[in-house]
Amino acid sequence: MKGNSERVPGKNLRPIAGRPLFEWVLEALIDARRVDHVFVDTDSEKIADEVTARFPDVGIHIRPVELHGDLVPMHDIVAHLASVLPGDAFLQTHATNPLLTSTTIDKAIEAYEADEEHDSLMAVTPRQTRFFWEDGRPVNHDPAVLLRTQDLPPLMEENSNIYIASKDFILKTGRRVGPKALLFPMSAEESQDIDEEIDFYVAECLLKRRHG
Repeated sequence: MKGNSERVPGKNLRPIAGRPLFEWVLEALIDARRVDHVFVDTDSEKIADEVTARFPDVGIHIRPVELHGDLVPMHDIVAHLASVLPGDAFLQTHATNPLLTSTTIDKAIEAYEADEEHDSLMAVTPRQTRFFWEDGRPVNHDPAVLLRTQDLPPLMEENSNIYIASKDFILKTGRRVGPKALLFPMSAEESQDIDEEIDFYVAECLLKRRHG
């Protein structure tokens, strides 16, 4: 969790549906049966203090100075965490995924552990709509045929909700997703990721509908 957010300022601590944003995903991780330890990686002492006050059993890792800033590649952060945190396999998610549930987290871990052909797991959202390249060429459909959108072959959108890989894989490749990643589909509702201001309002509406 970064202290600074360019597109939605202060989003990780911002209240959503009556609670700070980070609380929702941390609660899901803590409730997941297959997660052994939960750590928060942050560059903010304020975020660290807020997390500790609400979740005293959650570990805190303060990023080293060389990993501060908006331009640091996520691969560098993941590789650093794999080198300093305990565990044989890591699941990464973000505070910006407030609708992610413990049930889905457990299912993703089970899918990863049951499949020996893949080197990692990445959560995706299937999208069935007509996509075009910038030059107007169709991506996943034939404009001359115009199939119904529900009949189009789905494209898989990386949704930033779940990444799983072994410590050995991360340290060896410096990556969280490999060329043989297992794609783990999630519903569009649960996979909401807050990148823009409008995403915040959509997620809040969905949280209120879910929890009353």
